[in-house]
Amino acid sequence: MSMISEPGPRRGLPVRRLVQLYTGLTLYGVSMGLMLRAELGLEPWSVLNQGISRHTGLSIGTVTIVSGALILLLWIPLRQRPGLGTVSNVVILGLVMDATLAWVPELDSLGARIPLLAGAVLLNGAATGLYISADFGPGPRDGLMTGLHRRTGRPVRLVRTCIEVTVLAAGFALGGSVGVGTVVYALAIGPLAQFFLRRFAVRAPEKRSPVVARGEPSPERAILPE
Repeated sequence: MSMISEPGPRRGLPVRRLVQLYTGLTLYGVSMGLMLRAELGLEPWSVLNQGISRHTGLSIGTVTIVSGALILLLWIPLRQRPGLGTVSNVVILGLVMDATLAWVPELDSLGARIPLLAGAVLLNGAATGLYISADFGPGPRDGLMTGLHRRTGRPVRLVRTCIEVTVLAAGFALGGSVGVGTVVYALAIGPLAQFFLRRFAVRAPEKRSPVVARGEPSPERAILPE
């Protein structure tokens, strides 16, 4: 999935941005693992990765890494340029997802799996806001979407829908888990990510004018209401 972050200067505060990037990617991987443990349906790309995992014997985290790397190859004809966040996305999500699955046991009770799903989707939204706001480049799947948008001229929403429907159908055919969690994720992730994008936006400190620095009233504050 892809979100457009709020406009504004966000090139400052590199340490905070790096912390946000790696915290966000780690939490994203955790949320993917928790969704799988909830066993109520996955988001489209995880449905595909799970289906491939079942046919290859590879862990779903390993498949996530390999598929992310293969998707990057599609960036070449689309003339997309990867960033630090892109490469980190490919590696970290799969590793953290497998670690989460190893740490969190399977759950039999539906009463435990439902809140686990809700928490995983909420965590995914927060993680999305964190790593996208860090502004170190899109993930491989997000870059595929924006690259196709630029090359075809089709609206982003249409391109995203076509990609995710295709991925979901392929994953379902391979035996990936589609269920109520898939629907919940599709409905909730947009509003959640948008909320957290605004919450975690990194903006460089505004430079104060010499007038304000001396403690004198600024022209803007004389004109604009509080």
